[in-house]
Amino acid sequence: MRGALLVCGTQSDAGKSVLTAGICRWLRRSGVSVAPFKAQNMALNSSVTLDGREIGRSQAVQAAAAGIEPEAAMNPILIKPSGERHSQVIVMGKPYADASARSYQELKQELRPVIAAALADLRARFDVVVCEGAGSPAEINLRHSDLVNLGLAREAELPVLLVADIDRGGMFASLFGTLALLDPADQAHVAGFVVNKFRGDQSILAPGLAQLKELTGRPTLGVLPHVEDLWMDAEDSLALDARRPEAPTSADTLDVAVIRLRWMSNFTDLDALAVEPGVRVRFTRSVADIERSDLVVVPGTKATVEDLAGLRRTGLDRALIARAAAGAPILGICGGYQMLGERIRDDVESSAGAVDGLGLLPVSTAFAAEKLLRRRAGRCAWLDSEVGGYEIRHGRVERNGGEGLLVGDDGEPDGCRSGAVLGTSWHGALEHDDFRRALLSRVAATRGRRFVPGTVSFAAAREQRLDVLGALVEGHLDTDRLGALIEGGVPTDLPSIATEVRPCCAS
Repeated sequence: MRGALLVCGTQSDAGKSVLTAGICRWLRRSGVSVAPFKAQNMALNSSVTLDGREIGRSQAVQAAAAGIEPEAAMNPILIKPSGERHSQVIVMGKPYADASARSYQELKQELRPVIAAALADLRARFDVVVCEGAGSPAEINLRHSDLVNLGLAREAELPVLLVADIDRGGMFASLFGTLALLDPADQAHVAGFVVNKFRGDQSILAPGLAQLKELTGRPTLGVLPHVEDLWMDAEDSLALDARRPEAPTSADTLDVAVIRLRWMSNFTDLDALAVEPGVRVRFTRSVADIERSDLVVVPGTKATVEDLAGLRRTGLDRALIARAAAGAPILGICGGYQMLGERIRDDVESSAGAVDGLGLLPVSTAFAAEKLLRRRAGRCAWLDSEVGGYEIRHGRVERNGGEGLLVGDDGEPDGCRSGAVLGTSWHGALEHDDFRRALLSRVAATRGRRFVPGTVSFAAAREQRLDVLGALVEGHLDTDRLGALIEGGVPTDLPSIATEVRPCCAS
């Protein structure tokens, strides 16, 4: 099998990333070499490749589903919001520009060849490339400069699957309306539909799908059932509103509160906690949650100074200070670690200059223009465990007291520990089983809880979830038709739906 496919969604968090990962895993299990691709991604959850480049977290997970190492070509453009009106634009894994929404539109023309070259490179090296769209393809105000949805499909001659989340309601209107808002040349690429998160008796849904085919001339290739506790590294903060899985326990439960920062990044750092029995994770802005939880995590952020100001506006800073004084555990990761320190000097992200931190750790941070991007491996002597992770930061942290937390294999120290307050610049540390379990055991001992660590590794749990996604595609999609679509390309006999909508102009 050789070819490519684009998966679009009727809206954000409709299931594009999950379906793309599932198709990648199904193809891999079928003996096909496959790679994921997302031309342009707006996300604060990212990952670092082996050669020190930054890409969207979803593409890294999709690469794992495909059984290959992630690389910059899989996500050539990554946009990371760093405030209300500005974003950092990452091109082929490296910072390229800081842009507003309007100035980014002006950048698009010079980025178009980068996207085309990256996709062509992947298609030359892999049998199949499964592309993922962004948001909705029916954002008619942006269609004239689109790089990731139907603009990409037309330029690269890709057939398109359109997926909708039936769990949110309005699924038929979303599928039909999305198609109807596209101009005829765009509609010609939309070859079929996929329904995501269906619950109940599928025979009740069947008449509606038949009528949808009559109205649009397009089949529904499959209906994916709703699966409880199916979790994949999310990029969209909408996913934080869903219930997070909890493994049952015969011991006490541990309550972990993660402060829901406005510009929170890499909140996937906490996903690994779900494999441990009795660990409950909630994302919160509640002072009460900070006061009563067993562990509070201040996560990473793309706008450290702004989010620090947000903690002070809401009184969360006082709650953290009181918690530290009471000897209750706090963990800061990357930007969260920097906020827990004494001083931040930021002339890069916010241009705020010198700002006081919360003063809970004896460290100071100075922001550098060059972003540090690298994978890390090392050891935590305090917990007697191996640990690893990756760094994505402009902040350079200097420890002025306390105890070091981690030491890299290269001898470079990282992090700080002072009482029950901990901080590290390494994302992904909790994915390392020994470190995670040792840390939770310390938290439990501090809080007077009985904690029994799990026996399932996070790496194995992730592989199992990816296998579930592949099985969902294999068991609930018409894979013969899907394979024919990948190989055959854009169908030539698809009707268009007449509409009175006129494309917006570039002004």
